[in-house]
Amino acid sequence: MKRKKQTPTAAALTRDLRTPWTGSVQAEHVWKEYPRPAMVRYGWQSLNGLWDYAFTRSPHRPDAFDGRILVPFSPESPLSGVGRQLGPEEYLWYRRSVTVPGPAAGRRLLLHFGAVDQTCTVYINEKEAGGHSGGYLPFSLDITPFLPEADTPVTFRLLVRVRDLSDTSWYSRGKQKLKRGGMFYTAQSGIWQTVWLEEVPSVSISSVLAVPDFDQARCRLLVQVTDTEKEHTVTARIRPETEADRRLRDDPDSAFSGTEKPSAEESSASQKNPPADEDSLLLHFPAGKETAVSLPGFHPWTPEDPFLYHLTVETDEDRVECYFAMRKCDVQTDEKGIRRLFLNNRPCFQAGVLDQGYWPDGLYTAPCDEALIFDITAMKELGFNMLRKHVKVEPQRWYYHCDRLGMLVWQDMVCGGTAYRSWFVTYFATLLNALSVTVPDGKGTRRLLSRREEEGRNAFLQEMEETVRALRVHPCIVCWVPFNEGWGQFDAADAARRLSRLDPERLVDHASGWFDQKAGDIASIHYYFFSLRVRPEPVRALALTEFGGYSWQIPEHSFSRRLYGYGTYQDKAELTEGYRRLISDTVLPAVKKGVGASIYTQLSDIEDEVNGIFTYDRQVEKLDADTVRRLNAELRKAGEGG
Repeated sequence: MKRKKQTPTAAALTRDLRTPWTGSVQAEHVWKEYPRPAMVRYGWQSLNGLWDYAFTRSPHRPDAFDGRILVPFSPESPLSGVGRQLGPEEYLWYRRSVTVPGPAAGRRLLLHFGAVDQTCTVYINEKEAGGHSGGYLPFSLDITPFLPEADTPVTFRLLVRVRDLSDTSWYSRGKQKLKRGGMFYTAQSGIWQTVWLEEVPSVSISSVLAVPDFDQARCRLLVQVTDTEKEHTVTARIRPETEADRRLRDDPDSAFSGTEKPSAEESSASQKNPPADEDSLLLHFPAGKETAVSLPGFHPWTPEDPFLYHLTVETDEDRVECYFAMRKCDVQTDEKGIRRLFLNNRPCFQAGVLDQGYWPDGLYTAPCDEALIFDITAMKELGFNMLRKHVKVEPQRWYYHCDRLGMLVWQDMVCGGTAYRSWFVTYFATLLNALSVTVPDGKGTRRLLSRREEEGRNAFLQEMEETVRALRVHPCIVCWVPFNEGWGQFDAADAARRLSRLDPERLVDHASGWFDQKAGDIASIHYYFFSLRVRPEPVRALALTEFGGYSWQIPEHSFSRRLYGYGTYQDKAELTEGYRRLISDTVLPAVKKGVGASIYTQLSDIEDEVNGIFTYDRQVEKLDADTVRRLNAELRKAGEGG
């Protein structure tokens, strides 16, 4: 009798993968590093760890909870301890008790969330304290009014309600899909970055921005405080960054005073009048007004020499530790008359990798800080000097590591919109792109580009501006990418103008791939099929912003039995030879003709996609390292006129 072929179940089609850091994750010490290294304030309390959780279909708080979840891992991830998908018709609840020292008179207690996907409401002692919409950006709540005044420690109940519509609505979602597969991945939800508390004075420093003015040998400082009614004087000290400053950014309390967190009074006293440094520059200026600071003979920041300046900012009541760098990124004409990317007034070929920031054990959340560092340093050791962070915003620590290690970043905005029409934005668009046919992205194509809802368009523009404000403190970021391959794209030329007004110090790749509206600073090319055509432009620089995606599936290191990629190879030698031919025969000639950046797809395998330089679990490097380094050196030499 002929046996009927069994269809594998979804579980049988996937396997659990462990990264080198999976086994080291402990509830008591999960993501213990300071979450805001670009503006460090002494005295903080992490709320990461085990919380109660519950799934409900009702928006009303549950009578009982389902179990324990390890924050900050989403419930869909193995490291959360839950392993369950939140449906768009459901609510996810988090609960825990928190004990804090009673805030000193006149001080405030802030509750910070790194990111919660997708919308949430926060309750303190059963009272609504605030909420947030959008799954990728940090937000804070002043919870002081919800706590009793006390000189002794105070315990309160913290409750968070989450809803995530994922790809059933227009919300920004990146590559998440409830029915994952191919180039789209497992949807995740809830708290996925650090939750923490911070005590601040009644008038505190709310933001610090240092903008380099490279050609004038100065930087422009702007310090904002929470009280805008009165005048406040700011004292700032600038000096070279040290190894001690790095320890401070990992854990400011330990760096200053050992392992014990001090009281609010001790914290405030220790911050007053720190010792002067003979290499430091001392400044006084009013809060809320931009001040130019001359830095003659400054030390520039480059990927090869990522020099940072330490910046201490004080007011009468507050002090924060920041940093900045002196660097300039723009498009200029090289000696051959070709428009190219420049860094610090010199040609800088940007050899990049597409980095989507997914992990088999934590999904959006890396298992630990060391894992973030691994991805950056592994690419740097291969000779890459740029990462394109693809339709995801990372925790601030990732950008900090790029700042200090020397890795350029192209930052995508997170794509949204209703369900994508693959036949149009993928297949038809690829053909039109090959034929050099331009498709407008205005009112007439909003249905085809999944952007009919005005509410969704407005939310995207607001998130785009908030993303810039949250991340522009990081010198590693040199380019903003509002749209990718038409996913939820609309009015890209207008988006480019908005970004340039908001942040004129950085470049804009307004439409990565296709649906080019002839705007921004970069003519962006994706190359997977057909032939690569290079046509230098008189104003914009050319960039090959996605290419390659060559696949080699290693079963014991693959999440899925399915395979997705562009071109299939059977072993390391064969894959490396395919990569070598692609670079030598196609990319290198394009660079000589005018391409100023190249971005290989991609850093690691992700679920069905097995086209990474590393396997999804980061256990196997699939390309020969010496070959990749040599080819990157050839690309940079050709792209920089060497």
